[in-house]
Amino acid sequence: MTSIYDFSPLQMDGKPLPLKRFKGRAMLIVNTASACGFTPQFAGLEALHQAYADKGLVVLGFPCNQFGGQDPGSNDEIASFCQRNYGVQFPMLARIDVKGEQAAPLWQWLSAQAPGLLGSTSIKWNFTKFLVGRDGAVIRRYAPTDTPQSLTGDIEAALAG
Repeated sequence: MTSIYDFSPLQMDGKPLPLKRFKGRAMLIVNTASACGFTPQFAGLEALHQAYADKGLVVLGFPCNQFGGQDPGSNDEIASFCQRNYGVQFPMLARIDVKGEQAAPLWQWLSAQAPGLLGSTSIKWNFTKFLVGRDGAVIRRYAPTDTPQSLTGDIEAALAG
């Protein structure tokens, strides 16, 4: 895979979501968890979705249970939790692995495009975020501690570019 548009991750209902559908839009891609100290970031992610969707931003959430077993529910349970507790309306995809040999190809690609601290390609925890520009290039990787609100300037620059 050579472009983000080559990937079609599975939606919660098991149907593929071709990312080429978002060509020309910026994407914020996040691995999420329902029972993590960072779970309240769902509110900030939804606020970004509300503020910037009409301007060309797509927020994509990918539940992951690899870090402390913090998202053990089914896809339906995860979707219900996100909607009920945080009003999430942005697309939530099917639960995946984001690290290791079983990591989803999209996450392997993202990690290689934007390594983390000291060049590490491994995802270290829930709520790691990747900002992808309108041209499909990965702009930046963000740590779990980077709040959604702190990404506003970079998102606005990506949407302007």
